[in-house]
Amino acid sequence: MRILVIGESCNDVYVYGNMNRLAPEAPVPVLQPTEEVYIGGMSMNVLQNLEALGVEAQIITNKNWQSITKVRYIDSKTNQMTLRVDSKDDQYGRASLSNIDWPTFQAVIISDYHKGFLTEQDIELIVSSHSNVFLDTKKTLGSWANAARFIKINNFEYQNTKHTLTPDLVERLIITLGSNGCTHKDKNYPVPSVDVKDVCGAGDTFVAALAYHYIQTKDIELAIEFANRCATQVIQKKGTSKININNL
Repeated sequence: MRILVIGESCNDVYVYGNMNRLAPEAPVPVLQPTEEVYIGGMSMNVLQNLEALGVEAQIITNKNWQSITKVRYIDSKTNQMTLRVDSKDDQYGRASLSNIDWPTFQAVIISDYHKGFLTEQDIELIVSSHSNVFLDTKKTLGSWANAARFIKINNFEYQNTKHTLTPDLVERLIITLGSNGCTHKDKNYPVPSVDVKDVCGAGDTFVAALAYHYIQTKDIELAIEFANRCATQVIQKKGTSKININNL
């Protein structure tokens, strides 16, 4: 199975440490760092989850992704994040979509964080070039997304775009609802109650697992259930995590 991922990426950095007191000059915790973890984020996280599932995955992303950082400062004992610092958030550049051999991929995942890397016209070109495009976008939806196979958005994104939805778009929507699972065509797909350690990257895991399982089964209900299981697995781990297929 070959899947192409298109979208912007960054370097997720987790700085863990001990927070045992407040600073004397301001009511903020003092962090004594003990560990730093670096992992590819955004579209790169989608790619890593596909690879964990055994997919031959390729990516079109910004070449400078390692220098674009989201640094999270976290108390090791409670896993509470106290600060996130984003650097170079305006330097994702633009995607190049020329010379893509579309028929060699069984699916395409668009992981669009709405940072300028992909325009609406770019996405319209992608969804019209391949019959199995899974769109995960933070843009307000429009007719440019009509040819996508499925569109994954969270409930916050749905509330921001519901006024633009047409019947064509509604048919394709999969709305993730956190601890309430997700919905597709007014059917709810629940998830079990678990101890949540970190939701970072859960949406990336969901869309990677969704595309993988749908290409295998051609059954969207089974694919949603599998994607829910995968997302539920990763939120029980610290930081941006990838799927462990042996524990599903």
